[in-house]
Amino acid sequence: MQDEFDVVVIGAGAAGLAAAARLSRAALSVVVLEGQGRIGGRAHTLAARSDLPLDLGCGWLHSADRNPLAALFSRAGIALDRTPPAWSRPETNQNLSPDERVAFTAAMRDFEAALDQAARSGQESRAVAHLPPSAGRWTPMLEAFSAYYNGAPLSQVSVQDYGAFQDTGVDWRALDGYGAAICSLAPRALIVPHCAVLSIDHGGPRLRLETARGAITAKAAVLTVSSALIAQEAIRIHPRLPAKVDAATGLPLGQADKVFLRPSAPEVFPRESHLWGATDKAATGSYYLRPLGRPVIECYFGGDHARALSAEGPGAATALAIDELVAHYGADVRGQLQPLAETRWGDDPWALGAYSHALPGCAAARRALAEPVDGRLFFAGEATSSRSFSTAHGAWESGLRAADEALEALGLRES
Repeated sequence: MQDEFDVVVIGAGAAGLAAAARLSRAALSVVVLEGQGRIGGRAHTLAARSDLPLDLGCGWLHSADRNPLAALFSRAGIALDRTPPAWSRPETNQNLSPDERVAFTAAMRDFEAALDQAARSGQESRAVAHLPPSAGRWTPMLEAFSAYYNGAPLSQVSVQDYGAFQDTGVDWRALDGYGAAICSLAPRALIVPHCAVLSIDHGGPRLRLETARGAITAKAAVLTVSSALIAQEAIRIHPRLPAKVDAATGLPLGQADKVFLRPSAPEVFPRESHLWGATDKAATGSYYLRPLGRPVIECYFGGDHARALSAEGPGAATALAIDELVAHYGADVRGQLQPLAETRWGDDPWALGAYSHALPGCAAARRALAEPVDGRLFFAGEATSSRSFSTAHGAWESGLRAADEALEALGLRES
């Protein structure tokens, strides 16, 4: 690896890959430094079998009708499935009666309306936890929803931030995995794996970066690591940037983990359907049964519940998932469920969590985290997106934005 560059991109997740793709089209020397041995970051597809890709991280192209990745995938010939997700169709929920589906849908609608009103009133310091009285019997499920949606309980989520998220409600899937599709767009010739950045000194005329492979210098750097890593100052920056640390601290990563099970008798489970582990408590799993008709059950845990399961160690989430499925489908299915994979994103040293949420009073932290420093340090990643945070396409868009900022600062334009 050479030791002088125009721009260094730190991190080869969706944001870093987007930034690199944009920068590579300009007359610049660009390198992408990735600490681990794979690319994609929190977009990670595991091939359990050649015909059974498992998205350990992001799995849905949210707002697919305006998601820039959907268009890129289509042009690249990547197959997409446009079937609406089972969790968005009340009739596919296996453990709610028709009357309960209507009641829960109404409770969710009232909940969203109350949040919209609170957001419009400018109550920035307020948490989402103030549920409308109509929530009643559905309060545990609304809390469970927050655990999956935000990776955190309602009491830890800013009303303003929640209200700022833009979602068209159109969700698609990449048939061979979202993570694999994103990685297929990578400018691989620019990527150096196993090359963690240890420190950045921006006190001199050029940036000086200490890496696992030695020191390099650059005119500019695009930093795409997670907000959790910035908050912990995992990369030492000198002079320090306390405003960035404060902003990242206000944007912690929630916990969201998956367990994948393969049933030996898949016909027991209705294809493309959804199941709540329980409807009377927040600490429960969400189960996607046979997505795309495949012989797999995707089990989802979020928030404090996921964090507690992770703390119990490997296998705890898998054991609970099997127990909850047995409770619905009978003891005979216990021996039929083969564990395929289990995630613990909070323990991943390259992420330290799943996706960001703003703490009450911290909605403005996203803009603060995204702000460039001295025209030389640029910041990207889903946590810096003001409208599409917590998504892969939000990360991708932020990488393009940071790259454009760097090009402008260097007096260049994309060629």
